[in-house]
Amino acid sequence: MSVAAYGGHDPPDINQKSDDSSQPPGDGTGTRDGEARLDGRERPCRREGTIVFVAWRDLRSARGRFVLIGSVVSLITLLVGFLAGLTGGLAAQNVSAVLGLPGNRLVLQEPSTGQPSFSQSTIDAATVSAWRESSGVEHVTPIGIAQGRAAVHAEAAPAVAVALFGVPRGAPTSTVTDLAPRSDDTVGLSAGAAKDLDVAVGDAVTITGTTYRVATVGGDAWYSHTPVVALSPTAWASTDRRLGGDGEATVLAVSGTPDWGSTADRTRTVAVSPLASLTALETFRSEVGSLGLMIVMLFGVSALVVGAFFTVWTLQRADDIAVLKALGASDASLVGDALGQALVVLAAGVGVGVGLVSVLGTLANGVLPFLLSPLTTLLPAAVMVVLGLAGAAVALRTVTRADPLTALGSNR
Repeated sequence: MSVAAYGGHDPPDINQKSDDSSQPPGDGTGTRDGEARLDGRERPCRREGTIVFVAWRDLRSARGRFVLIGSVVSLITLLVGFLAGLTGGLAAQNVSAVLGLPGNRLVLQEPSTGQPSFSQSTIDAATVSAWRESSGVEHVTPIGIAQGRAAVHAEAAPAVAVALFGVPRGAPTSTVTDLAPRSDDTVGLSAGAAKDLDVAVGDAVTITGTTYRVATVGGDAWYSHTPVVALSPTAWASTDRRLGGDGEATVLAVSGTPDWGSTADRTRTVAVSPLASLTALETFRSEVGSLGLMIVMLFGVSALVVGAFFTVWTLQRADDIAVLKALGASDASLVGDALGQALVVLAAGVGVGVGLVSVLGTLANGVLPFLLSPLTTLLPAAVMVVLGLAGAAVALRTVTRADPLTALGSNR
């Protein structure tokens, strides 16, 4: 792009004689607005009182390049947003039942080595009593958790993998405790379990050879990617023993304000918040860790791609930047111009990407475990813009270090 384009007029003939009115005063102490000044001092480059910015002219004249980088940004945003939504959906199907337990803290058995684990935790009756008798404790709800299979009375109907929760009646209300059955021969199904088994209230289901009647169908609750089926504590203990367990509770949901650390040490247990307890699920740690690493890598790729594009673009404009500085444009105005240009490209590309994520996520929600929320769309988009600007900032060195005298003397 030529420098003359920024002024908006054709350059005058260098052999044309200027009239006296265009000459500076004879004492050499003054100049008019718009004259080039090459003594190293900055002077605003003005056209009818407005500083000339080049970003919009670049976007118009080289629209093909900017459409290309904008498309790349859109695709990366689509990948990041879709992966974030898939991560959120898979996480919800992994831990929503744990987050749906009542209480301020969840109490797990303290292992002799390693981290606490839902799959290995057992809480005996003495430990339950110790927590109930502790000062400051309001409610203690023992919950049993086991993995099993459920089936309906139909020859062609296959068994469905489910998470069996032993839930007592009268516990503080929550997504899981609302499924608690009223008797030992009934069960409560989460919405996912009722859908997978294709049953409704009043139908019969079979679990480890015992038939139960469906007493209630509640909301969505998932544990390790299997829907929740709630049994009474007695029925759950019998089922757990048939599955090879000991019939003891897996976790305690505790409400109140006791001395958590002291009580946990005394009972050889670990008391953590529901959110912190998610690390006790092995599948959650491995799954979220892998998908999270991919998201971080895509963020890094976006910063590198945007930074490389604007670095090359700024280097190609080095001569024009030098002329603008010779005409008096300040570093601050040129830096703002470059970052503003990057922001426009990023905002357009990320906006298109977020729109695609919203449309495709809505279509995929019934087929894939996809979570469409501001956390999986707007947050990744904001991170993309910030990292893109950080990448574009790498190109600012060419802007701030351009020497107008050297550039004009060597290249013009």
